[in-house]
Amino acid sequence: MTKTKVALIYGGFSREKEISENSAKCIKSTLDPKKYEVYPILIDKNGWFYKSETESNKINKTDFSFTVNSKKVVPDVAYIIIHGTPGENGILQSYLDLLNIPYTTCNAFTSALTFNKAATKYFLSQHNIKTAPSILLRKNDIISTKTIIEGLGLPMFVKPNNGGSSFGATKVKKSEELLIAIENAFNEDHEVIIETYIPATELTCGVMKVCGKEYLFSPTEIVPKKEMNKEFFDYEAKYKGLAEEITPARISKELTAEIQSLSSKIYDILGCNGVVRIDYLYSDNTLYFMEINTVPGMSEQSIIPQQASYYGMSLNELNDMLIEDALNRR
Repeated sequence: MTKTKVALIYGGFSREKEISENSAKCIKSTLDPKKYEVYPILIDKNGWFYKSETESNKINKTDFSFTVNSKKVVPDVAYIIIHGTPGENGILQSYLDLLNIPYTTCNAFTSALTFNKAATKYFLSQHNIKTAPSILLRKNDIISTKTIIEGLGLPMFVKPNNGGSSFGATKVKKSEELLIAIENAFNEDHEVIIETYIPATELTCGVMKVCGKEYLFSPTEIVPKKEMNKEFFDYEAKYKGLAEEITPARISKELTAEIQSLSSKIYDILGCNGVVRIDYLYSDNTLYFMEINTVPGMSEQSIIPQQASYYGMSLNELNDMLIEDALNRR
C-alpha cells in the first residue's frame, strides 16, 4: 500500500512556538506508520526546514520539496499545527493553495478573517450573534481614555487584535491603568481591541465537520484557579496549569445543546474546515461569542483532545479524519 506523505508543519514566528512543537510531537505519535510517512517541517524565523533525528534540510519553497536520505520528497498533504503567523492567519494556506497541496485547516480567507478578532466579531454580528461591546485602535490613532471608558465602562479587557494565546492582554480596573495596557498590547500587535468586561462563565466548544460528518464536542468550562490570582484565561493560565479545564462543563443539557448548535452555525457562517474551537462567555442567560481558534492545540493536555476523549474519539481517529478530509478537498 502506498503511504500518504504528510508534512507536519510546526513552529511559527510567535511565542507559541513551544506549544506548536508539543502538539506536533503528539500528532506524530498518533499517526499510523503503516499508513503515513510523516515529515516534520519546522518554520520559524531562521527558515523552513525538514527536521529528523539525523537530518535538517532546507525546504525548496518553489514546490515545497525537501530531501530525505538524498531523495526528493513532495508531500501529499500538510498538517498545519502552527499557532499564530504564518499558520493561523492564512499566509501558509495561501502558499499551499498556489502549489495545490491540501491542508488540514480552514482556507486562507477564513484563517485571515478569524485571526482578526474585531473583523470576526463584526462579521458574526451581521448574523445576530452577540459579542461583548468593543472598540478597535490602530497605531497613530488619537487615544482618549475618557471616551473609551465612557463607552465601555470599567473593568475592561485590552488585547492585541490579531493573535491567539492572550499575549499582551490586560484586565483594566482603573482609568490610570488603561494607557499602560494599550501600550502593552501595541507591543504585540499593530492593532488593539478593547472590550467591555462581562462577568461570566467561560466556556469553549470544539467542532469538526469532516468526511461528510459533523462532530460537536461537549463544551469545556474554564475556571482560573483562585489561589493563583488569575482573573482570565491568559497564556499563563492556559499553558502553565493556572486554570482548571472541566470537561464536560458543569452546565445544563439545554445550555450544552445551545452552545453546540451555535458553534455549528458559526463554523458554517465563517466557512471553516477541519477542527476548530470556539470560546464563549455565558452571563444572565446569554451566550457571547469571544473568539475562534482555527488551529487549536493538539497535545494530550490541550482542550480539543480532552473533548475528543470524552466524546469517545481517539487522537489517532481524529487525526486520520482531518487528513482524509483535507485530501478529499484537493
